[in-house]
Amino acid sequence: MSQLLHTMIRVTNLETSIEFYTQVLGMKLLRKSENSEYRYTLAFVGFSDEASGSAVIELTYNWDTDNYDHGNAFGHLAIGEEDIYARCKAIEAAGGKIVRAPGPVAGGSTEIAFVEDPDGYKIEFIQMSSAQKGLG
Repeated sequence: MSQLLHTMIRVTNLETSIEFYTQVLGMKLLRKSENSEYRYTLAFVGFSDEASGSAVIELTYNWDTDNYDHGNAFGHLAIGEEDIYARCKAIEAAGGKIVRAPGPVAGGSTEIAFVEDPDGYKIEFIQMSSAQKGLG
């Protein structure tokens, strides 16, 4: 059976991004590799590794690039949470940026919130009790 393994995002400061995903969001640094010939470093973070069936995030740091244009096609990463209200309080206390306070989605009952990582990528938190229903 096929499995979604990871999503890759490019970051401008690898250590700041690793700190955000591990210390603020509570993920684990699963592995890290450096390619000096092609001047990049990869760090994989997640709540569990791919062997467990979990999808992870590949943080790609290109050594000679200090900013990226996110474009308008990519939307966000989504994480299911048992209590998005408590999670957002903890993220804020850890220095994370809440860009959409927890509450029902516009025109529906699914409870969501959004935070932003150090590079401006949006991360949606969805209350698990309603995550399987879809947004509505």
